[in-house]
Amino acid sequence: MKKFALIGASGYIAPRHMKAIKETGNDLVAAMDKFDSVGIIDSYFPNTQFFTEFERFDRHVEKLKRDKQPIDYVSVCSPNYLHDAHIRFGLRIGADVICEKPIVLNPWNIDALQEIEKETGKKVNTILQLRLHPSVIALRERIHQQPKDKKWEVDLSYITSRGNWYFTSWKGELTKSGGIATNIGVHFFDMLSWIFGNVQENIVHVHTHNTAAGFLEFENARVRWFLSIDYNTIPEEFKSKGMRTFRAITIGGEQFEFSEGFTDLHTISYREVLGGNGFSLEDTRSSIDTVYAIRNATPVGLKGDFHPALL
Repeated sequence: MKKFALIGASGYIAPRHMKAIKETGNDLVAAMDKFDSVGIIDSYFPNTQFFTEFERFDRHVEKLKRDKQPIDYVSVCSPNYLHDAHIRFGLRIGADVICEKPIVLNPWNIDALQEIEKETGKKVNTILQLRLHPSVIALRERIHQQPKDKKWEVDLSYITSRGNWYFTSWKGELTKSGGIATNIGVHFFDMLSWIFGNVQENIVHVHTHNTAAGFLEFENARVRWFLSIDYNTIPEEFKSKGMRTFRAITIGGEQFEFSEGFTDLHTISYREVLGGNGFSLEDTRSSIDTVYAIRNATPVGLKGDFHPALL
């Protein structure tokens, strides 16, 4: 049984990590968050030591190490801009790390973390759960069976409505979340590069506080993408059904459906990590490069091959 510590216990994604730790037969011995709305821990690990101050959490983890009960893994579920610091903490206490997306906000942070991996002999693993989705795996296999020079025409739409709270939270701050493309899009950009190869061109058409859209050319695909947290951008036919989330991908004019199958992907991710097959820092590089470029690009407006949702 491995001993886990978790940073960011009150966040939206933390319960999936708690569930994964439980379902893989391991123990969460310490957790930290500056907010104390963490009663969900009782559903999984009621004996976990919980801290709202990082300094006390740090001392507790050091004491476990001195008592020869060291932490084996640190799970990082904190806000995006803190991932780099919290990964460094995990490596430097002698633990391997499992970190939520995006692994970091800036490409050069990957290089620095790889140096610390070498120094410590420990590994950073990231959650890239779409690579473990059965439908995505099947799609990749199908695409890779086609001629290597084939270019697929792809449209990606992902709208996940958020209320006013979003803009007051850290997620609404560009320097903390990385903006819409980073916060809600990074998994899709990773999936696209995993399936279609390296990015060759990256054009941003629109980038506001609640909507982003652009064009990406990969080795084997031309992708028009649209991301939004604005409820008003959901197509009327889906609004009328009471839906507040809309996800659609068309590849070569064919709808690709993967709405189901997300329930256990974190547990599967943890099993892969514990088996030595986790996704590495290098695996994340393409998507981090992509979202960094999007964040820092000057939008060109409605020019060229833009997503039809912008009309």
